Amino acid sequence: MSKAKKLPLVPLHELQPHQFADFFALLSDKSRGSTRDGKPFYTCKFRDHRRTVSAVPIWADNPHFDECQAHWQPGQFFKVRGTFTEHEKYGPQVEIDQIRPIEDRDRADGFTELLFVERSRFDPDQMFAELDAAVVGEVSDPPLRNLVLKLLHTHTDALKRLPASERHAYPFAGGWLEHILSVVRNCILLADRYARQFPDLKPPLNRDLIIAGAVLHDIGRVKDLEFSAPGQPARHGVAGELFSYVYLGYDLIRSAAREIPDLDPERLDLLLHIVVTHLRQPEWNSLKNPCIPESLIVHHADELDSKFEVYARCLTRDTSEGPFTDRDPALGRALLKSRKV
Repeated sequence: MSKAKKLPLVPLHELQPHQFADFFALLSDKSRGSTRDGKPFYTCKFRDHRRTVSAVPIWADNPHFDECQAHWQPGQFFKVRGTFTEHEKYGPQVEIDQIRPIEDRDRADGFTELLFVERSRFDPDQMFAELDAAVVGEVSDPPLRNLVLKLLHTHTDALKRLPASERHAYPFAGGWLEHILSVVRNCILLADRYARQFPDLKPPLNRDLIIAGAVLHDIGRVKDLEFSAPGQPARHGVAGELFSYVYLGYDLIRSAAREIPDLDPERLDLLLHIVVTHLRQPEWNSLKNPCIPESLIVHHADELDSKFEVYARCLTRDTSEGPFTDRDPALGRALLKSRKV
């Protein structure tokens, strides 16, 4: 990359037609072809987390041909200098002027692998700090609070990057935190509301269990989902394919609880009951019925937040014509988007 002229460093998805700029990109596809008379060329596609562009074909007389042929590999990160265009037939394209693999010094200019995976709109460090503060401030039982904090702090790095699910709700980096924070906030509101509405409930609603269950109901995702390579989305690992994340979470909580000897055994069992029963109601083929009202609150807060995110993503991203969106695979239906109220 030439140092003679300083060009603006622009995210790939923000490039405008005919703009000449530097940008970071992930090589997502490379294929070799040839013309009828045998002239070879390479077709390459580059992307960030929001846009994929094709490179103008790299012919044998192109100065980048030999390097492309010998060294460029899909999954590799590059700093590219080129001109972005919107071709009438071939769609978004970039004509490469200069290109080199990413170097350590590029991190000072903002390069991170998270640029190439869809991610939460919110800062993961801030979300984690808010979740941590909610546990410290809202869970009054010290051993239970220590259990929740232990699990969060043991898996901090993974939890900041994980999606809430592989393909359905919050399926992007930071989605786990965004979802859990939303569920925790709603559970606090619901716990306080129903405690006021039913002051004579026996036994009384256990606010600590609701909040701890809200934080930990999806903790099994740290063993369920794995990152195959930087810049690639998380996928189910071997453990995730063999066992539900619910059972993986059950084991994680049980294991962590052994290091907190003053944790009340009954409190632990009730927390585990919330984790195991939060996913489905009995009529939806759950293995066990929710036997405590705390589980009911976590279940509905989780279900509402998951479904609402899918609705919101479908409505905000759909580009189809007509009053309805395209059929959303996660919902199994189209949504009405043409409304006046």
